[in-house]
Amino acid sequence: MTIKYTNHFLNKLEDIMSETDYILRYEKGNFQSGYCILNDSKVAVINKFFALEGKVNSLIEIIRSIKVDSSKLSENNRKLYSEITNNQLQL
Repeated sequence: MTIKYTNHFLNKLEDIMSETDYILRYEKGNFQSGYCILNDSKVAVINKFFALEGKVNSLIEIIRSIKVDSSKLSENNRKLYSEITNNQLQL
């Protein structure tokens, strides 16, 4: 699957995050990588001043780095999640 830098694709990634135990927030900050994951409180924070491409790339990295119970995901989200974790996404 090809990565599409659109708001619709960003919404799909946000939907995956909403079905996990993590809370996704957009805040301003000086994160080295553009995002920060607080594992103890299960919060992921992305720099709100990032362009759309940066937000999509950050969300993909976050989804790859956290533990997600795929049984809790809807069918469409489970398919996208497996593509993300198996590195099947292409630029």
